[in-house]
Amino acid sequence: MNRLLICFICLIILSGNKTIAQNIDDLKDINVQIWSNFKKSFESLDYKLFESLHSNDLIRVNGGNYKSIRNKDAYLGNYKERWKNNSLKQTISFRFLERISKDGMASERGFYKFTINPDSENQKSYYGKFHVILRKEESLWKILIDYDSTENESIDEVSYNNAFAMNDFEKY
Repeated sequence: MNRLLICFICLIILSGNKTIAQNIDDLKDINVQIWSNFKKSFESLDYKLFESLHSNDLIRVNGGNYKSIRNKDAYLGNYKERWKNNSLKQTISFRFLERISKDGMASERGFYKFTINPDSENQKSYYGKFHVILRKEESLWKILIDYDSTENESIDEVSYNNAFAMNDFEKY
């Protein structure tokens, strides 16, 4: 009986490790395919790259004081126009509260820091909370649902810094 119990416990432990390893592989892929390219597109004003990160079925929701819900064309149209101004300087970075992935689907919650005029006397940073739902489409991760809010301006640098770094996989 004890032998059977030990075998059962070992099986559970080994199965759990495989699940965690797969989850980390998904998170690494998401980091490269979504978050690194999101940051790159914002900083280089690359509309085509930004557009490629989003599913054609995108639902974009702004909460808090800026309540709106839009489809892909309505949401991305704003960026297409705004990013025609090549003199625009901006950065964006992300930190995470929760990251879950399984079977080609993922949910990621965290904070973003959006900075305009970085490294200048006119630098200004804005903070918000996001929740994205991702899905794999033709072997690539895409943003399917994107929700963000400033939580009535309650998100700040402290909130942002208290969340986990993108590559801090031990937390997930």
